[in-house]
Amino acid sequence: MSAVEFPKAPSDKKALEESTVFSPRFDAGGLVTVVVTDAEDGMLLMVAHMNAEALALTLETGIAHYWSRSRNALWKKGETSGNVQNVVEMLTDCDQDAIWLRVKVMGHDATCHTGRRSCFYRTVGLIDGKGTLASDGSKPLFDAEETYRKPHEPSK
Repeated sequence: MSAVEFPKAPSDKKALEESTVFSPRFDAGGLVTVVVTDAEDGMLLMVAHMNAEALALTLETGIAHYWSRSRNALWKKGETSGNVQNVVEMLTDCDQDAIWLRVKVMGHDATCHTGRRSCFYRTVGLIDGKGTLASDGSKPLFDAEETYRKPHEPSK
């Protein structure tokens, strides 16, 4: 558990937008949205969420931590894959309800659990009134099935 605490966001709009106090505005579920880009080339890598603990750990360690809504658990990005995200810069928006991380990815330079560099590897289109998805050509940089295989599962 972290010792970092975040003050409640001020109700005064000017104070929220112009002060030097970081007081993130967590949503009703206790989360703040995080946009993650590559610090060198600006590529969008992922969008995730942080609770106060994940945010505090990220600030303290310089390594991105998130809150997994699907697993309902804290996670250190890259703990299993080795593709750790070292934070180069953290920014917040004007009303402190979103965070932007500029990161350097270690390991295979992959962020997505599918093994790809970015979680955004499909384009969205519309054909005959139906939404469609198409690959942008990105290929996995590591074998995700092997990397995330549970210890009791046999290798394929």
